[in-house]
Amino acid sequence: MFIKVATILAVVCACTGRPSDPYHEGLMPYSFAYGVADGYSGVDFGQDEKSDGKSVKGSYTVQLPDGRKQTVTYNADHYGGYNANVEYYGEAQYPHEYGPPITFKPHGGGYKPEPTYH
Repeated sequence: MFIKVATILAVVCACTGRPSDPYHEGLMPYSFAYGVADGYSGVDFGQDEKSDGKSVKGSYTVQLPDGRKQTVTYNADHYGGYNANVEYYGEAQYPHEYGPPITFKPHGGGYKPEPTYH
């Protein structure tokens, strides 16, 4: 008798049971920025971004190899998607003369160990 009651109770609990509601985190606003500027090597780039949890707005800049600076300003959300505006500052500079090609000569036959006997 106990087995029948336990079985019926288990079936009723399994049928009426439902998973718990999923945990939804609230909006996660954030903000960050970084930048690198090295005059010796010519490296110059950075990024600035902010979010209120629903949309993201920001920009990043990079010094291009041709001397121009590229700035991308963007915003993104679930409705409008990703929208970017790209701007270039400065004028492209290309060298008129190139130096001789760089060649490397092998330095020898490589490593040749002497046999050892014990």
